[in-house]
Amino acid sequence: MDASSEPTPAISSIRSQLAHIFAQHGGDLYGGESVTQLDHALQAAQLAQQQDRPASEIVSALLHDVGHLLHDLGDDCAQRGIDDTHEEAGAAWLIAEHAFPPCVTEPIRLHVPAKRFLCAVDAGYHAELSPASQLSLSLQGGPFTELEVAAFRETPYSEAAVRLRRWDDLAKVPGQDTPPLEHFLAMIDSSLLNPQ
Repeated sequence: MDASSEPTPAISSIRSQLAHIFAQHGGDLYGGESVTQLDHALQAAQLAQQQDRPASEIVSALLHDVGHLLHDLGDDCAQRGIDDTHEEAGAAWLIAEHAFPPCVTEPIRLHVPAKRFLCAVDAGYHAELSPASQLSLSLQGGPFTELEVAAFRETPYSEAAVRLRRWDDLAKVPGQDTPPLEHFLAMIDSSLLNPQ
């Protein structure tokens, strides 16, 4: 690797901080599921990569639940009737701490509304959700109304959020082989953080 391809100190710092967060909390169970937070993140990112999505969507998939790793509510907060609003917390943290652009943070912020949207427009979607995801849906407001569906369709990045939601739903396979965290963190580079 030549010097020109080395990450800048700022990019290295972002990657290191995210690696540290996953090292600290990635081994926690993904609330009510049979995979860890890290397993879930890696599987979602892998699904995005397998569909040849751009780096921004792969990184969104990797970091879509970072909000779960930032609070101390425990991995059973939904079972205790608490909506941790992880989608908002995670997107806000990525913007405030690392200046990630909307192409990364908006699908993250919208992946819970995307679940509510899909429950409203796809008759079979709710039944496909895991029990834990059905429980969290009840805390997150339930399926969208017709007006909310129409508003969501007009929201920038809503299509990316729906793709992310689908990967989120599938990324719950115990023992699934994935590339390591470093593979996906390497996609965070200056071109991603400073899109043209």
